[in-house]
Amino acid sequence: MKLEQDHLRLLEDLGRASLDRRGFLMLGAAGAGSLMLGAGPAQAAEKVRTSARIVIAGAGAAGLAAASRLAERLDGAKITLIDARKEHLYQPGFTLVAAGIKPSSYVVSTTAEYLPRGVEWVEERVAEFDPEGKRVVTESGKGFDYDYLIVATGLKLDYDSIPGMDVGLIGKNGLGSIYHSPAGAAATWQALSEFADRGGVGVFSRPATEMKCAGAPLKYTFIADDHLRRRGNRGKAEIIYNAHNKAFFSVPIVSEKVRMLFQERGIKTHLDRVLQDIDPGRRIATFRTPEGPVEQPYDFINVIPPMRAPDAVRNSPLRWQDGPWAADGWMEVDRGTLRHKRYAEVFGVGDIAGVPKGKTAASVKWQVPVAVDHLVASIAGGSSDALYNGYTSCPLITRLGRAMLVEFDYQDNLTPSFPGVVAPLEELWVSWVMKTMALKPTYLSMLRGRA
Repeated sequence: MKLEQDHLRLLEDLGRASLDRRGFLMLGAAGAGSLMLGAGPAQAAEKVRTSARIVIAGAGAAGLAAASRLAERLDGAKITLIDARKEHLYQPGFTLVAAGIKPSSYVVSTTAEYLPRGVEWVEERVAEFDPEGKRVVTESGKGFDYDYLIVATGLKLDYDSIPGMDVGLIGKNGLGSIYHSPAGAAATWQALSEFADRGGVGVFSRPATEMKCAGAPLKYTFIADDHLRRRGNRGKAEIIYNAHNKAFFSVPIVSEKVRMLFQERGIKTHLDRVLQDIDPGRRIATFRTPEGPVEQPYDFINVIPPMRAPDAVRNSPLRWQDGPWAADGWMEVDRGTLRHKRYAEVFGVGDIAGVPKGKTAASVKWQVPVAVDHLVASIAGGSSDALYNGYTSCPLITRLGRAMLVEFDYQDNLTPSFPGVVAPLEELWVSWVMKTMALKPTYLSMLRGRA
């Protein structure tokens, strides 16, 4: 009951926040959502007739968006979508659930809602990729031959690689993890709320692997700080953020801005610290550092696990054979076209793609049209000049009711969609509105191939 009262009180506070109406009206709800996800290449109007067999492995954001666009652009193709997940999870909303802003139901819908007409859905997981034989095999042993393959399997949250970590304890004894699931995000909010009531030591970090939405660990650190301040308990708490390397964000200018905000708000920071193991009973986390292991007692901790390619990709010929993305099994694709470097009829989109940027919903919005354009051009016997430039968008919440809308590309250039209206390194209410209100409708349109 107390948590519900706190939630209502928070929403009332945010509702009284000031609004730059002129700037907000210039964007509009639809424009704001499009800003967050990017504009993307335009779809062709004329359908291409073909009898090609196209298999899409994975029915997350990337897989569903690809299925919708292919169904719209092709006439006569046999499109098969393979994924066992009946639930569709709106993952950009997990942080909002863990912040006490949205209920867990906000991020849950069904795969069937977004399945395009004419696309066959096989409710299994792909267990094996055979790019030499142009065939995938499901966990039950069913084989599917293809002429073209789109791999959109997402990634694997590798909690098992953290000794002592037990996902069944999320929400208990100060243990949180915003990524695990809708229920896990809600349980994390309960644990954070209890911490905000008492104070103590709060520990935040990120893994040393590639990860989806690398701004999420920073957002949640800021959110914890703000909840403590709103309850008058910031003086009773120590907040610690452990960076996995020598920066807080991959884009240098954003990293420096975060450093300044952390310093301004009294958030203690350490560089080159990676979670090694955890003892939930004793509430002690051990971090790997260049000087050796360091034990860190905590009253609340947000555990973000290492993230790797799913086993089916990691153990297949599709993975990178060498280079920075080989160890964790990310898929070997050309970073501009998303086409596999050794198997021309295979594309990789979304989290699974082994590219320097691009594990966000905004990246999916730009990647999928590029990959589909190249695939359709190949079917038609032509070529495409569409390229993905690494566009990634991170609505970086810095306090409840304020956010920075950070957009960037492969070269770490800031690429604001509305220069002069939304400044990327300013804490704005309009950026918060885009994150909490405008993004989801545009995301759902993206699944249907219309965003």
